[in-house]
Amino acid sequence: MTPKATHPSSPSAQPAAAHQPLVAVLVVIFTVAEGNLKVLLIRRAIEPFRDWWAIPGGRLEPAETLDDGASRKLVEETGVADVYLEQLYTFDGLDRTAPQGAVAVAYFALVDYARTRLAQRTDWQPAWFPMSALPELAFDNRTVLEYALQRLRYKLEYTNVAYSLLPERFTMTRLQQVYETILGKKLDKRNFRKRMLSLGIIEPTTESLVEGAHRPARLYTFSSRQPIIL
Repeated sequence: MTPKATHPSSPSAQPAAAHQPLVAVLVVIFTVAEGNLKVLLIRRAIEPFRDWWAIPGGRLEPAETLDDGASRKLVEETGVADVYLEQLYTFDGLDRTAPQGAVAVAYFALVDYARTRLAQRTDWQPAWFPMSALPELAFDNRTVLEYALQRLRYKLEYTNVAYSLLPERFTMTRLQQVYETILGKKLDKRNFRKRMLSLGIIEPTTESLVEGAHRPARLYTFSSRQPIIL
């Protein structure tokens, strides 16, 4: 018996890929600068949400893994690669304009502001924004940012991820400022110093830094600039 032909316009004849949701990678890029926790956003140059701000991201390139796509996007936007980068969460329903639906695999990265070199382009321009003063965001991106901030604060409690926000050598005061900026609260100086040293994630160097009329401040370094679970 000859199989019955299916009309090209019928749903069963459409390629399976046409019914698959779009898959994109988002990279929430945090830094600490000017006393603020800042996030990198991109000004959209096309519809939907033209001229609105959004988290950097996009579709994967052919044969590209999720991790590779996130790393590529990080380098494209900031010029840095050897930083803390972790998969955050998989969100659906962020882009309600996609007829077939969309899935966004979000990552978050921590970068030292002094090392970054933002991409220079006329369209899709990047800019840093304080988390406390975000602009209007496209695609329900605020949900992603709030989740990323929660994860970052949690990470400070049991890992050394702050290494990615600081230069190779830093003062204890600078380290405390980074923690306070992210956590959004003041910390007791003596207790903070004691805890940092007891964890073994930082160690003193033989160098010091003189700032203004203050006494020289000892410089510290992270014992490892790779992620460590405490």
